[in-house]
Amino acid sequence: MNLDEDTCEWLGLPSPLEMYQQHCLLLENEIHELNLLLSKARADIFGLVSMLDEARAKKDEFAGYLRQRGSEAAAMRKQISDLTSSAIVSKREADNLRLIVNELRSRPTTIV
Repeated sequence: MNLDEDTCEWLGLPSPLEMYQQHCLLLENEIHELNLLLSKARADIFGLVSMLDEARAKKDEFAGYLRQRGSEAAAMRKQISDLTSSAIVSKREADNLRLIVNELRSRPTTIV
């Protein structure tokens, strides 16, 4: 006669089979909870991957925009350089013409 089996009933202690069943239920609940967490983590990862793809697409779009604006800025810098050079040449020519005009005015004219 096993004393443990006899005393389990009147002391209100669970039998080994009941303890195994309870432990099995706890494990099933934990596995179910972990599966829910795993599903949520997968959904979060999928969301992050899609956000990353959107960010990369926007980055590529803005990089193209910046390249276009950079080429426009380079063309404008060249145009400014050309205009500056042209202005310097025009100023030199104007100064030379002023000198010639001033020389012509300063010469005494003789009346015949």
